[in-house]
Formats: sequence, structure tokens, C-alpha cells
Amino acid sequence: MDNQTEVSKFILLGLSSPQGLQQFLFMLFSLLYLSSLLGNVAIVTVVICEPRLRIPMYYFLCNLSCLDIFYSTVTIPKMLAGFLWGHQGISYTGCLSQLHFFHFLGSSEALLLAVMAYDRFVAICHPLHYSLIMSPRACLLLAAAAWATGFLHALMHTVMTSRLHFCGPSHIHHFFCDIKPLVRLACNSNQLNLHLLSIVTGSIVIGPFVFTLFSYLYIFSFLRLKVQSREGRRKSFSTCISHLTVVALLYVPAVFNYVPPSSGSSPRRDMIATLMYNVVTSVLNPLIYTLRNAEVKRALKRRLFSRQLLVQKMFCLAACVG
Repeated sequence: MDNQTEVSKFILLGLSSPQGLQQFLFMLFSLLYLSSLLGNVAIVTVVICEPRLRIPMYYFLCNLSCLDIFYSTVTIPKMLAGFLWGHQGISYTGCLSQLHFFHFLGSSEALLLAVMAYDRFVAICHPLHYSLIMSPRACLLLAAAAWATGFLHALMHTVMTSRLHFCGPSHIHHFFCDIKPLVRLACNSNQLNLHLLSIVTGSIVIGPFVFTLFSYLYIFSFLRLKVQSREGRRKSFSTCISHLTVVALLYVPAVFNYVPPSSGSSPRRDMIATLMYNVVTSVLNPLIYTLRNAEVKRALKRRLFSRQLLVQKMFCLAACVG
């Protein structure tokens, strides 16, 4: 091992496709990325600027949108560069940084979705105690716990991966530095890393997923048995279905990616699963929460209308001055 040269740079092979599709894929993922940025920035702006949306549900939604912005930015720009200029090189330090932030933001989002399920559970099943249980301090602590746990989870993988020796080959069969394709290149034993990936990351995915499912099973049972008003059921179901859709888009591909035995997985299947919960969910989350949420739609319309009025006043003032 002492005579082997340590790899200082990796090559990301990216999404393998015929040369003619590279420009099409670049345009497709550029549009998806811009849609994700614009949609999530719009939600963050509206939640911050609209006083009516300063309640726990939208506070957590704002956190989710921030996570989506950073989450997609960790991987997509490098992937877009690969479509334009071919296989992309990335330094050893850059690779570990990308791995860390991907798992930090991804696991934080999984935990935050469980927190949002708890918020809906308290709001629907214990409405009289909602303001006491979900106080501003409690919301801050829950969100901070999700971010902090995600950071520590990612730090564990980063430290464990940095202890591996890479002496060649240096080609990663992925569009970013994910753990499984990276540790497969290690010259020393990677079994501990793969076990931690399956057990710890699997728990980060499965734990919140099971908690969310049981929360909504209880919520639906409560609505059927205790809520007599059809309008009350409809409003509660609307917010629940939006959240459950986001949960399915994130958790289901992640379960397929990290819960099965790591040694028997396919690189192509891993890439498709990663695209689903890294790219597609970041784009669809703002659409799901705005299209199915009347309050967010009204707030967006008010903001757009006020900006149109401001632009018209500026044009009128410019015309009068002229």
C-alpha cells in the first residue's frame, strides 16, 4: 500500500447517453433547475413577506424550500457542465464536500418532512393545544434538530470516506460524488462504509417515513370518526395530500437507493433514483404546495398584483416627468 499513489482527482462519468442527446439533456435539466430555483425562491419570498403565512406549517415549508434550493445546487450545475464539456473532473476535497452537502441536505429534508407530518397531526387532532405545542420556540427547535441531525449524519459519512485510500481507478459512474460509487473505488476495505450506509442512512430514510405514515393513518382515522363537517374534512385532506405527495416523491426513490444491500445495486438504477429525489422533487415541491394550497396562491397573486401596480406607477411617473 505504501508504494501506491493516492488519487487527487476523480472523473465524473455522468449520465451516459448518445452524443446527440447531450444538448437536449442540457436544456431539459437547465429548465428543471431554473424552475426549481424560481419556484422555491417564490415560496420563501411569499412566506417571509406575507403576514398571514407566518404560522408553523408555512415556516416549515419555507425551510423545505431552502433545503430544495441548496440540494439541487449541490449536483445539477456540475451535471450541466458535463453535458456541455464531457466528463467532469473534481478534486478529492471537492468530491468529499459534494458528498457531505448532498447527504446533509437530503437527510435534513427527510427529517423535516417528518416534522411537517407531526405539525399536521397536532393541528388536526389537537387543535385546541396547537398554539401551545407548536410555539415559535418549538418550531425553531424542531427545524434546528432536523438540520443538525442531517449535518451530523453527513459528517459521519464524510469522515468515514476520508479514511479510505484511493489509488485508482478514478472514474466515478455517477453525475456527482455519491457514497456508493465512490467507496467502490477504494483500495482498502469498504465494508464498514457500506454497512453504515445501509444501516444509518437506511434508518434516516425508513424512520421518518414510518413515522409519517402512522401520523397520517391516525389523522385519516380521526377525520373519519371525529370531524362531521364535510368542508372541514376537505380542507384537512387537501393539506395532507399535498404533504403525502412530497413524501412519496422523496422517500420511495431513496428507499430503493439506500435500503437494499449496497453491493448488489445497479449504478444506472441508483442514478435514476437520485434524479427523482434530487431533481424532480425540487421542481415539483413548489408546484404541489401552490397548486393545492389556496392561501399560498392568494398570497402569490397579491404579491404579483402589487408589483404590477408598482411598475405601472413607475411608468406613469416617468411619463409625467418626461
